[in-house]
Amino acid sequence: MITKPDFIEKPQIQIADDENDLFSAKVILFNDNEHDFDEVIDQLMIAINCSEEKAYLLTMQVHKSGHAVVYSSDYNQCLNVSSILEEIQLKTKIEI
Repeated sequence: MITKPDFIEKPQIQIADDENDLFSAKVILFNDNEHDFDEVIDQLMIAINCSEEKAYLLTMQVHKSGHAVVYSSDYNQCLNVSSILEEIQLKTKIEI
């Protein structure tokens, strides 16, 4: 006969203090004078599978700040995104 335990242990859910705590890596895209806005927007849409509006906002952030975090996830996903962005010679960096 199987006995039922006195209590059922619930899985622990980790809540991050900061959104970046949820991820192990991030892709940083750097501004350059070689690509126009449309090229960057189009490549971001392909790389991170986002809307044109989100890609536009990220592109503007890169333009104004000189760089911006455009994607956060595990290292392998970030490596994939970075590779897609670099297909048109955009400058990226993966930070852990």
